[in-house]
Amino acid sequence: MKIKILAIGETDEAAIQTLIEKYAKRLKKFCHFEFKVLADVRRKQPIEQQKKKEAELFLKHIKKNQRVILLDEKGKTYSSVEFSKWIEKKGVQAESDLVFLIGGPYGFDSSIYELSHEKIALSKMTFSHQMVRPFIAEQIYRAFSIINRLPYHHD
Repeated sequence: MKIKILAIGETDEAAIQTLIEKYAKRLKKFCHFEFKVLADVRRKQPIEQQKKKEAELFLKHIKKNQRVILLDEKGKTYSSVEFSKWIEKKGVQAESDLVFLIGGPYGFDSSIYELSHEKIALSKMTFSHQMVRPFIAEQIYRAFSIINRLPYHHD
């Protein structure tokens, strides 16, 4: 299974980067995992124009055979166990090339919504696009630990 996370803009928080690296290293035992940061788009422009430029960046890194999942506050919410079943089902269905997108601070351009296959929300709460990065990496690792019955997740 291949899982890629594409995120707009570098983080200036060392702690966030450390957490991402921690889970990326752990995930390599279970899947081909890649976390790719795309260039930040300058903010001194209208929001819609900024989202279009971010969409162009995403499109350069998405292949036709990949299943695109948006991390979006209006997406479907899962418990960790439900998310692990979702991940496992994608692997069984040979939808094993998953790309999770983390947009900039204003969300996604309409072209990205049209391209996406699913939307997932990590919570009913809104998180910064920076904080979502380690959260989704950890939840993907947690999903694999549940699937493989490792003593990481506790019910």
